[in-house]
Amino acid sequence: MSAVRVAVVDDQELVRSAFTLLLRASEGVEVVGEAATGREAVVLARQERPDVVLMDVRMPGMDGLEATRAIVADERCAGTRVLVLTTFDDDALVQEAIRSGASGYLLKDVRPRQLLDAIEVVARGDALLSPSVTRRLITLFAALPYSAAAAGGPDVAGLTDREVDVLRTVARGLSNQEIGAELHIGYGTVKTYVSSLLAKLGCRDRAQLVMYAYESGVAVPRSGPLPP
Repeated sequence: MSAVRVAVVDDQELVRSAFTLLLRASEGVEVVGEAATGREAVVLARQERPDVVLMDVRMPGMDGLEATRAIVADERCAGTRVLVLTTFDDDALVQEAIRSGASGYLLKDVRPRQLLDAIEVVARGDALLSPSVTRRLITLFAALPYSAAAAGGPDVAGLTDREVDVLRTVARGLSNQEIGAELHIGYGTVKTYVSSLLAKLGCRDRAQLVMYAYESGVAVPRSGPLPP
């Protein structure tokens, strides 16, 4: 298997260099470049087409979220995924990052092994967010009041009954294997349903499927904390 090609974006040279050194010392990862601003990140992504961009959020000029939107909207970067890496543990920022097209969100105090695992998850493409990250999104949406869509009934236009079932389980943070066991269908069939949902709903990854499920009323926020 070829190495995961990664670009590191951070406006602080010390932080950027530290992550670059860590990644270059790790098997299976190739650092293809560094950038100190959002604009530089977009140019780098277009030139190098990395598998994953580690993206800081707070940067002068074009910030990380604007840069993320530019990268995911650019056909030249079709194979590039963005993993936000920030010091800000802010629920609103998590939501905005996912809305912008980021495939994951980590804090800069993440342990090296967790960072490498996250890069691998994001680069795989078929499981862009680990269940733990997906469950954080669910926790955020579960804390919100009922949406207008939910009050008027779920919006499932264009989806089959089985696709709705799968979407609801995705919104609960279940993995493909867990979905298959619950719905009594094969792992490959689950992947096919998830791929169909992504295409039909115009979602980039599972995180955006979770957001769609709650905002459309397909999944309904519940009171109380979710299980870990």
